[in-house]
Amino acid sequence: MRHALILLLLASPATAQTVPQFVEETAPSALTHSFAGEWEFMVGGGVATFDCSGDGKPEVLMSGGINPAALFVNESSATALSFRRVESGLELDMVSGTYAMDIDADGITDVVLLRVGEDTVMRGLGDCRFERANEAWAFEGGDAWSTAFAATWEKGADWPTLAIGTYIDRAEEAFPWGNCTDNQLYRGTNGRFAAPLPLTPSFCALSMLFTDWNRSGQPSLRVSNDREYYKGGQEQLWHMAPNEAPRLFTPEEGWARLRIWGMGIASNDLNGDGFPEYFLTSMADNKLQTLADPKPGAVPKYADVAYAKGVTAHRPYMGDQTKPSTAWHAQFDDVNNDGLADLFVAKGNVWEMPDFAAEDPNNLLLQKEDGTFKEAGDTAGVASTLQGRGGALADLNADGLLDLLVVNRNGPAQVWRNTGPAGNWIAVNPQQPGPNRNAINGWVEVRVADRVQRHEVTIGGGHAGGVFGPQHFGLADAESADVRVIWPDGTEGAWQTLPAGQVHTVAR
Repeated sequence: MRHALILLLLASPATAQTVPQFVEETAPSALTHSFAGEWEFMVGGGVATFDCSGDGKPEVLMSGGINPAALFVNESSATALSFRRVESGLELDMVSGTYAMDIDADGITDVVLLRVGEDTVMRGLGDCRFERANEAWAFEGGDAWSTAFAATWEKGADWPTLAIGTYIDRAEEAFPWGNCTDNQLYRGTNGRFAAPLPLTPSFCALSMLFTDWNRSGQPSLRVSNDREYYKGGQEQLWHMAPNEAPRLFTPEEGWARLRIWGMGIASNDLNGDGFPEYFLTSMADNKLQTLADPKPGAVPKYADVAYAKGVTAHRPYMGDQTKPSTAWHAQFDDVNNDGLADLFVAKGNVWEMPDFAAEDPNNLLLQKEDGTFKEAGDTAGVASTLQGRGGALADLNADGLLDLLVVNRNGPAQVWRNTGPAGNWIAVNPQQPGPNRNAINGWVEVRVADRVQRHEVTIGGGHAGGVFGPQHFGLADAESADVRVIWPDGTEGAWQTLPAGQVHTVAR
């Protein structure tokens, strides 16, 4: 923490136009890994970050495809990223996605591995060791091509609800169109999952997210689907009510049909109205959706503001390529700590698709004071043109600056260290007793003067992986902030003033 505070004192406060500099440290960090494979691994390639060593720095778990998944223990310092690959029990092959969560509420992180084949839940044993728990927790992992994941705790539940999205029927390689397999919902109680409930119709999901989109207190399940392979499908929003079968929102309820090559979901309250916006990645046609009538209990009618906000990101911004881009993992987070959420998007051609850009650099879109975004991938140093898939913005060396990881298909994974300049920051780790220890689908609010930033605490979204850990907020030049947690049951915690430059655990 001393190193972090020294760095912050030396750095100049960030403004909305500050472009942080990222230094690639893939080789010296020893983060050597590759997500490899052909048809069954043209999608997937997620990365999960979570602290299983207890030192406050997140470890890195990468999908491998035909290679074994790999866990890297974080040994980074304030001035250099460093990792050590360890044998953890997670070295399964055919892994397409990785998500971390505390399933059994024992305070030790568990892992869900999405696979081409049997999905596997791995119980954390401590000290970055894991064991298979499918049988102990009655989890039926199936034998599908799994590509999406989300988790929540439904009201009154003592065990989580998991949603797993699947892709194409692998037996239909010669003619995959229209052959999407069923997504599955796993509800449980008393330490065991019930038999999975098919979420039909299913349209080749590549991202899922439980989210309280209208602040009703009842999260819904949002699903983003790949129109390349479904017939007659669309994006989906499912009603989720305890002890009831999920059902789709309908046009009569305000849900408008949207058909994209849906690959990833990122959410953030960008305009400060208390309701999340959703960035949906696709091939060329990325969307940024905002509620048309934002109020508690609103209907799911959305306006697309991607063009107005400058985040269409529909073609490469470098070189002379004019063909459209292909976007995968997306994440909102504040990379220059100016108090405005920025947007990272991993890019990469699916598989030598000639109608789409072959040299397709990642996006780093910095939010400006007026709410629009400016491309900075090239000037920040993260404009790789490898075939990006999964990714993560995470503070890897605990200096208060968000670093960047990207998993590339059939190429080396990459890691960049954020060297600033940047403003002050604060991170909040909500914890409560009971089964949902990490307050999933609660909200963390951070207030400086009359400006409030809000994060919904979620597990899911992105593309095949995500960050599990404290919620990071930039504070610009503020030396403290008012913080509160709105717990998953709607109870509002008290505002408390906390100093900048630290990770704070806020207990219920």
